Amino acid sequence: QVQLVESGGALVQPGGSLRLSCAASGFTFSRYVMSWYRQAPGAERELVAAITSAGGRTSYTDSVKGRFTISRDNTKNTVYLQMNSLKPEDTAVYYCNAHRYEDDYWGQGTQVTVSS
Repeated sequence: QVQLVESGGALVQPGGSLRLSCAASGFTFSRYVMSWYRQAPGAERELVAAITSAGGRTSYTDSVKGRFTISRDNTKNTVYLQMNSLKPEDTAVYYCNAHRYEDDYWGQGTQVTVSS
């Protein structure tokens, strides 16, 4: 049974940091591209960051470049999103995604709220 379980979401003040984790099971994690998406209220889900299966390449949406870092540990079947210098506009539910060919798996999401 495929599972992606996100954790680490919280209420944080502007300028603060959070690290999200996504623990995967039920599939061969090291073969999948892993991504973080987010969805703010009333908005479409958007791709935030992605990392290739071996972790050699990463990509980011422009609004988070220089502030967020995606990484993965294939020995722990876990992908991370380090978020620094958080802004109110980063407020959203953050979702973990695993993708390989026709396979596409999603987690349940974790809430990140940036507010003073």
